[in-house]
Amino acid sequence: MRTHSRRRPRAALAMAAAGTLLAPLLSGCWVGAGGSGSGGDSINVLMVNNPQMLELQKLTAAHFTKETGIKVNFTVLPENDVRDKISQDFANQAGQYDVATLSNYEIPIYARNGWLHDMDSYVAKDGAYDEQDVLKPMRQSLSGDDGKLYGQPFYGESSFLMYRKDVFAEKGLTMPAHPTWQQVADLAARVDGAKPGMRGICLRGLPGWGELMAPLTTVVNTFGGTWFDKRWEARLDSPEFQKATKFYVDLVRGHGESGAAQSGFAECLNNMTQGKVAMWYDATSAAGLLDAPGSPVKGKLGYAPAPVEKTQNSGWLYTWAWGMQKASRNPDKAWKFVSWASGKQYEQLVGATSGWANVPAGKRASTYENAAYRKEAASFQEMTREAIEGARPTDPGVQPRPAPGIQFVGIPEFTDLGTKVSQEISAAIAGRQSVDAALNKSQKLAEQISKEYEGR
Repeated sequence: MRTHSRRRPRAALAMAAAGTLLAPLLSGCWVGAGGSGSGGDSINVLMVNNPQMLELQKLTAAHFTKETGIKVNFTVLPENDVRDKISQDFANQAGQYDVATLSNYEIPIYARNGWLHDMDSYVAKDGAYDEQDVLKPMRQSLSGDDGKLYGQPFYGESSFLMYRKDVFAEKGLTMPAHPTWQQVADLAARVDGAKPGMRGICLRGLPGWGELMAPLTTVVNTFGGTWFDKRWEARLDSPEFQKATKFYVDLVRGHGESGAAQSGFAECLNNMTQGKVAMWYDATSAAGLLDAPGSPVKGKLGYAPAPVEKTQNSGWLYTWAWGMQKASRNPDKAWKFVSWASGKQYEQLVGATSGWANVPAGKRASTYENAAYRKEAASFQEMTREAIEGARPTDPGVQPRPAPGIQFVGIPEFTDLGTKVSQEISAAIAGRQSVDAALNKSQKLAEQISKEYEGR
């Protein structure tokens, strides 16, 4: 039950002012062509600049526009910038952008605020889209409090452990089928220095609610901790939260990548690709990049479920999805784009042009039944699906939660809170303060949120 669904409008609108939003994906500085308002046979799409989105941009004109006559004007920005721009445009209902990339964190909040066009009527009329083929956790995470669909996934992900099989073999080591975090720490110590310049593990330390705090919160969950208990009392000073955070910081400081306090998804991806680390705990979507044709580590990687301590699983649930602005002047054309970009046809197109390992997977059951995909993504596809279907966004730990979310807390205030807490913990990773000092400051920040939510 979402006990936060009756929040006061001022709290719900906090999203519009959140300019420090981050998520566990790549960032960059390239910006595509933007539109000044859609109309006629064109729509404006605002999206994050990760590799899968850039691939879609390249394919759109020659395929979607050619087939439908609808021109798509893309604006492509780094995550922090794109989220800020989306929140401003959608909160104001300016209508400049018809479609934008949103995650399963924002979509329920945006839907509650009335900023999104529901998609149920479009899905009902679009038999070729096959909504029931979309994995159930994705459908649920992109629904509003009213049960209606407000987003369609472009791709989905959970998290798991990636490791160098060849390095483990050389050291005579075996990855457990279901590793615990303590086992991972022990393995990290043993493979540290296995090759010149190679460290034991890569873990995000870059500040951001969706950078450092994404993997760390899954560790907190499985160690028995939580940001807030069911009464909305802040619990960052609990023994479980403290133990998990100290474990994470000690592991990355002792056997993690160099420059860990400034390493996010992109930096860890580079470290793993370049052979600078033997293990990496992160998003399942990384496997398609690591095992892509031309990757220096293609065929050298093994995969294991997200490490645990007190829970049976601990992987997160995340999706970059398409949301349609309520104020769009072209909702019918916007849906046609969403249907194409998230549909089976588009996956077939990417498979044929770029290889099946590059398909934006993690969202459709049919993808995992496709023989071509199963063959090319054989090393990671089954574990990815199991991780997504095993994710528990409403019950990720050992105690009841007041709001949904595995690697985040599903309230508007979490973007600001999570980022500020991440800055404190990143400083501990950098050695500028102790974990105790970081969590003492963080607890006070969380207590401010507790005061607003108490009794709800």
